[in-house]
Amino acid sequence: MATNVRVVFDRRKRVQATGKGNVEIIIQLSRLAVKKIIVDSMTPEEWEIYKDAPYLKKEVENYEKIINAMKLLDEAMTVDNFNKHIGVVTMTAEKRKEIKEQNESPINGNFIDYMKHTIEVEKTRDSTKRQKQVVVDALVKWGGIVTFADLTVKKLKEFDAWLHEDGTRTDASVYNYHKRLKVCTRLAYEEGIIEKNPYEMVSFSRGTSKERTPLSEHELKLIREANLPPKEERVRDLFIFAAYTGLAFCDTQKFDFFTMTEQIGDLYYINSSRLKTGTNFFTPILSPAMEVLKKHDFKLPKISNEKANDYLHLIESRLNFKKPITFHVARHSFATIALSHDIPIDKVARMLGHKDIKTTQIYAKVLKSTIANHANNLSKAII
Repeated sequence: MATNVRVVFDRRKRVQATGKGNVEIIIQLSRLAVKKIIVDSMTPEEWEIYKDAPYLKKEVENYEKIINAMKLLDEAMTVDNFNKHIGVVTMTAEKRKEIKEQNESPINGNFIDYMKHTIEVEKTRDSTKRQKQVVVDALVKWGGIVTFADLTVKKLKEFDAWLHEDGTRTDASVYNYHKRLKVCTRLAYEEGIIEKNPYEMVSFSRGTSKERTPLSEHELKLIREANLPPKEERVRDLFIFAAYTGLAFCDTQKFDFFTMTEQIGDLYYINSSRLKTGTNFFTPILSPAMEVLKKHDFKLPKISNEKANDYLHLIESRLNFKKPITFHVARHSFATIALSHDIPIDKVARMLGHKDIKTTQIYAKVLKSTIANHANNLSKAII
């Protein structure tokens, strides 16, 4: 007999963005009635171990027994009835009002303070907290949402318009502001602080990201050979190391040559896992990156991502580059150079630590030179 209960991992595809995915138990009560229970949040590696845990199997068995009992008693297969069996009280409007009235939070109706508090206490990476703090800073600067009473569809639309106003944010960037704000409004709703989550009544376009603009080998050489002031030089060296290994900024900051590399032939390789996603990667340290290591006694410079990008913009201006240079451009550049030299895309994915090859295919889209080479070969072959 087909099971009514199943366990899924990362249903909402959050691993690529946060490094962790939710483990959920999905209970199919009827064609339209579905109960979802979040059990935990973990990395893919943790999931491989956890998925066979006796506790998890026991939970599934218990829920199956409840469903069978409901059928035996001829109960309506609704989420409300199921909740009664597992001891969950359905959150009615009246119940939310009661909780709201009993709430003695020190935030005193101030949504901005509530956001700051949730960011402070949540168990997430510092980078995630910084991203959410950016949203708080934007709300404070705008000034249209301060209290919980301000959380209306009208105000969210006004905030969206304000985010687009100066033209410095793409649609995709603005969507991320909404995505992070939505987490806090949903939490406030679940805690009974607000009666309705405004994001359930409005949606905003995800938009499209700007096309990636990696540097060419010639442009990278210009950066390598540039005479720069000491602080810019240190950031340049870190950028070059990333451009010739494919490491993300956070991974350069945790890099340790003596524990994370192995030698095969004449080349050294970095064998590690990405800090962001936990995905393993294996990538060569190409000669310009090795020169950086030798120059700095095999210890890479330490700096914040924000400061590094500030210095990169100075270098960009100093060299009269028309392309914007940020630290992530180094990783893009490594990927496109590797693909342009006909390294198979699955091997490039392994070097970059991409779990899904579709992510690597994004880089292939910008390879006009490779398209031109293949087109020339095709043209010569056609008589």
